[in-house]
Amino acid sequence: MPHILVVTAVHPPSAELLGDAYKSLYAQELPEGWEWHWVVQEDGRTDAVRPCVPDDERVTFLQGRPGGPGVARTIALAHTEAAYVKVLDADDLLTAGALARDLAALESDPTLGWATSRALDLLPDGSTVGFADDPDEGPVERGTVLDFWRANDFRAQVHPATLFVRRDLLLALGGWMALPASEDTGLLLALNGVSRGWFTREPGLLYRKWEGQVTGQAAHADPAERAARMAVVEERARALASLGWSYSAS
Repeated sequence: MPHILVVTAVHPPSAELLGDAYKSLYAQELPEGWEWHWVVQEDGRTDAVRPCVPDDERVTFLQGRPGGPGVARTIALAHTEAAYVKVLDADDLLTAGALARDLAALESDPTLGWATSRALDLLPDGSTVGFADDPDEGPVERGTVLDFWRANDFRAQVHPATLFVRRDLLLALGGWMALPASEDTGLLLALNGVSRGWFTREPGLLYRKWEGQVTGQAAHADPAERAARMAVVEERARALASLGWSYSAS
């Protein structure tokens, strides 16, 4: 049966939120003949995460040496040969129909290597806030994400936490970047350097804002580290684009 690998990196502070993520995944409806397989990869080896992992034969829990979320997601790719990979962070929620919309976009067009969708910030009071600069629904041409990101203080107009990608393309690019943060943005820009993508205007993700969020910690905003991360992310994307390689699944 063809299936979609849903990959989640988790560490103890976010483990208690896995139940909500699972509920949002369990509610997804896919076309006949398709199934999802959820790999929950702990970034480390503790006793805190396993009790929070749902008991479902479609869910695999793994542990490994700590190296950050990018390392956890990349090593999880070894445990399935799915055609597609969907990112679901432990503290986020999929909206109804998100997986089916992503799948439909890529199944209908072999020139598309990846898909993203609108993300809404989920605030502690349960309200949601959108992003004013979401693009129009449709293809995302090569280089456009990098150009927008560079011109808007390193903020992409499509959210890397909503990524749905062809597994062979993801592996060809080496998975997520080896960075302490922004590893998902680095992957997104690399993908956009070699492949057309797709953006769905209908919200596909609720991006939880909470006090334990890694991107909300002071270290994430350290100016020197941020500048270094942004520099290597950009250089990688431009280097890939300069090679002239264009991905197509056909």
